[in-house]
Parts: sequence; structure tokens; C-alpha cells
Amino acid sequence: MGTTISLLLPERQTEQGTQIVRTLFSEWEGTLSRFLPESELSMLNQQAGKPVAVSELLYQVLATALTAAQATQGVYDPAMLDQLVQLGYDRTFDDLPAVQFSPIIPGEPGGRWRGIRVDPLRRQVTLPAGIKLDFGGIAKGMAVDAALEELCQSAISPAMVNAGGDLAVLGLPPAAEHWPIAVPGRERFWTIPLHHGAVATSGIAHRHWWQGQTLRHHLLDPRTGLPAQSDLWSVTVVADRCEQAEVAAKVAFILGSQKGADFLRKHRIAGLLVREDGSWNTVEPWPAQIMEEESL
Repeated sequence: MGTTISLLLPERQTEQGTQIVRTLFSEWEGTLSRFLPESELSMLNQQAGKPVAVSELLYQVLATALTAAQATQGVYDPAMLDQLVQLGYDRTFDDLPAVQFSPIIPGEPGGRWRGIRVDPLRRQVTLPAGIKLDFGGIAKGMAVDAALEELCQSAISPAMVNAGGDLAVLGLPPAAEHWPIAVPGRERFWTIPLHHGAVATSGIAHRHWWQGQTLRHHLLDPRTGLPAQSDLWSVTVVADRCEQAEVAAKVAFILGSQKGADFLRKHRIAGLLVREDGSWNTVEPWPAQIMEEESL
């Protein structure tokens, strides 16, 4: 998934909990990675135009992604893989060259996810010709949620699963009333208290690359098919589940500071929006009054 998975677990259950989470993330990556040609997702992407029977895992992630696309009116779009590849993101991020001398191409808007057909009884998926799926952050968020559920079923608690800054918690640390969570800003960071639920951050601090003389990033705006022209540097949100936090943070980032805040407010999602110039604002119930600020 192109990220580091870190865990906080009870010492006596560390080995068991680590194995549970490692096995789960390996399964999810092997099924859903667009960078593995043998993955189930890659094979589905090669069979557009005909119904394909898929695993329960792939079907669940796709169904969740389509629900998110509908709920956000297409600002989250799981069918933008071709656009990402055309912009130069055609391999794992660690393998991307620092400079790419590729021709600049006009963006191709998204929205073709609406043509995806699913058959829940046969668990079949039919992709329209000419599109490919890339679940990105929503799959990572769902994997975090699934890992916590498995830890809970194994009576491993308290626990935190952190996938590159997108995290969720189960229970509370010993003798503590909350988890202290670090949240990034442009030139500082804050610590907020998390009692339950999940936190996700979407931004451009790490995943960007050059295409010709143009700096690209991975957060595409489906309305243009190009990297979002946002005034934001990052968006961090808190939600009940990591999959919700992931989608909300990404959509708010794409929409920009004003419309992004409106989106979070409409859905009653707590958020911190950090602009490119370092200024920031929050959307209630974000705990702005008790954020502890630290310098980078």
C-alpha cells in the first residue's frame, strides 16, 4: 500500500496482534494493489466490458467506494487510474523518478464510475470499457478498520493501527483518558485528544512529482482529471471509522478551504484545514480550544 503500518498493542499480546494485522494487510494488498499485475484488482481492470466474478473483499471495497462516490456527487471517484497513469504516477511512489520529461496532457474528467454494474447475488462486476479502478486511500482506511475489528474479536485491546497517518483506535491506553494524536500543519503540528474513532489526513506534503516542468500530485479532481487546484496544504478529519475519515479528508482537500469546510460542516465531520500559506481553520466539533501546538 506504499506506506508503513505501525501498531500500539498491549505488551503481552504484541506478537499475536502484529501477526493478525500483518496477515490482513498482506491479503488486502495482494487483492487490491494496482501495482501488482497478479492482484485481483489488476486482473479485473483488464477485463472491462464483461461481467467478472470477484472475491467478497474486492466486492465490499468496490461497493463502499461507489457509495462514497455517490454521497460526494463524484468528487471522490474510484475510476481515475488512467488519469493518474497519464500524469506520470505509473509505478509505486518510491520508484517514481525525481523528474519526468513526459509530454503535458490535458485532463480527462472522471464520472464514469456511474457506468459500473454490480450484481450482488452473483457477486459480479462489469466495468465500462475504457476505465480502470484505483481505490487508493479508501482501501487503506477500510483495512485499518478491518484490522481493529479482528483485534477486537481476538480480545486484543487497547490498540491503535496507524497506516501512514491514517489511524483508528480501540479502547483507551492504560491509566489514560484519551490517545494523544499528532496532527500536521504547514510549519508546526498539534496534539489532539482522541477518545475513540479514527483520524485521516489528506495532503500534498509527500506524494508529488514532476512531469516536464509541471509539479503534479496524486489528489486528482474528477471534475478536471488533473491534480486538484486547491488552496489547501492538508486536511485532517476525525470520524467514527477510518474509511469515512479518508474520503472526507480527500474530498474536502479537492474542494478547497471554503467549499471543503462547507462539505465537512454539512456532514457534521470535525476537521482541520491547513492552507498553503500555513494559516488554518477548523470545523466543529474539532477541539480547537485544546489543541497543543508544537513547532517542527
